[in-house]
Amino acid sequence: MDALYTAVATANGREGRAVSSDGQIDLQLGFPAALGGNGQGTNPEQLFAAGYAACFASAMSNVARQEKIDITDVSVTAEVSIGKDTDGGFGLAVVMRAELPDHLQGPAGEDLLNKTHAFCPYSKATRGNIPVELVIE
Repeated sequence: MDALYTAVATANGREGRAVSSDGQIDLQLGFPAALGGNGQGTNPEQLFAAGYAACFASAMSNVARQEKIDITDVSVTAEVSIGKDTDGGFGLAVVMRAELPDHLQGPAGEDLLNKTHAFCPYSKATRGNIPVELVIE
């Protein structure tokens, strides 16, 4: 791969800070209440969900443009879950929810989501590593 851009961020744990090299991100991190934390600060799952949703939506725009499909008013929501894995560690799972207009309900929308999932860099990175479910709403 020939890199076109490289993002750089540094963090010191789930209860520390995450800072990007350009200063655009400077966040306090914290465990979510569901994992025993106080919920103060964002967490890696939220950051991953935001990045994946944004990347998937942009990938969908690219696919739709190539296919000449109108995706005005489409939105994508990523739900990233963390839980105990079978090996005693932790694992992730993702549900990608695409809110599509009426003309993209059914097979047309499924085809668009599948093509987007094949094209999206985040989807490529997660393929075979974590379960990703695609849902049309």
